[in-house]
Amino acid sequence: MKKRILFLLSIVFSFIIGFTIIACDDPPTADTTDTVVDIQQVFAGYSHTLVIKKDGTLWAWGANWKGQLGDGTTTDRHTPVKIGSDTNWLTMSAGGEHTIAIKKDGTLWAWGSNWNGQLGDGTTTDRHSPVKIGSDINWVSVSAGDWHNIAKKNDGTIWVLQHTPVKIGSDTNWVSMSAGGYHTIAIKNDGTLWVWGYNEEGQLGDGTDTDRHTPVKIGSDTNWASVSTGVYHSIAIKNDGTLWVWGYNEEGQLGDGTTTDRYSPIKIGSDTNWAFVSTGGWHTMAIKKDGTLWAWGENDVGQLGDGTTTDRHSPVKITF
Repeated sequence: MKKRILFLLSIVFSFIIGFTIIACDDPPTADTTDTVVDIQQVFAGYSHTLVIKKDGTLWAWGANWKGQLGDGTTTDRHTPVKIGSDTNWLTMSAGGEHTIAIKKDGTLWAWGSNWNGQLGDGTTTDRHSPVKIGSDINWVSVSAGDWHNIAKKNDGTIWVLQHTPVKIGSDTNWVSMSAGGYHTIAIKNDGTLWVWGYNEEGQLGDGTDTDRHTPVKIGSDTNWASVSTGVYHSIAIKNDGTLWVWGYNEEGQLGDGTTTDRYSPIKIGSDTNWAFVSTGGWHTMAIKKDGTLWAWGENDVGQLGDGTTTDRHSPVKITF
């Protein structure tokens, strides 16, 4: 509970010191005619959502007090609004109060909260519309955390957006990464797992609560396939379909049947058919290879989708 309160207070503080209203004579209008078949990708942040349609256009809705929607205002939007006129958006990631995106030409773009320089544009000025970061045209993927961002180039290098993009080490074999609340986890093409950042709740999984300022390898396994990071917990899938968890567990977000923090990866059950996992702030959602949806962790506002507001400490199947 202490960590959740501190995290929420940090958001409130940022909101108080940086809130401005920008008038818009002709606000973007909502699109209400397109059907779900037009949607190609969807991205959820702390309290805002974005989609890329099949025509390459970008649409956004939700909270917008820091300009995280990118529509040129700080007005919350309750229905989707089109962002600009570009039709070449490729992929993106929605963070706590900001958004990072890549266009099909390989350029990197950012907007929203920038109090910590997390947009990477060389300033600490919030941006209410997409701003191009640098001149490089070889960006391929990005992960937005609450207050930091990690991006990967097509040469296999990874970069942190820290006022300007800064390369992490000299390795050129990174394949995927996930930026959490205050930590980062990444996988190399040899299947090894690497971590760095804040570690008070064991979210790095190295068996300690010591912060790490450079990437540290976790164990000797070489079969890590994917990873997702929450505010203070981490979830990963190995290529044998097993599910592994570690970090903060007060709300049961690890899914091991307890509320005990874990400082090293532990396996959840004996199932070998986990295919996809995504962590929220204090809950986790996952899909098995049979297409079933599973959820666990905090459920105070029904975020698990099981028809209750009861926290779940082990995976429960979600039916539609």
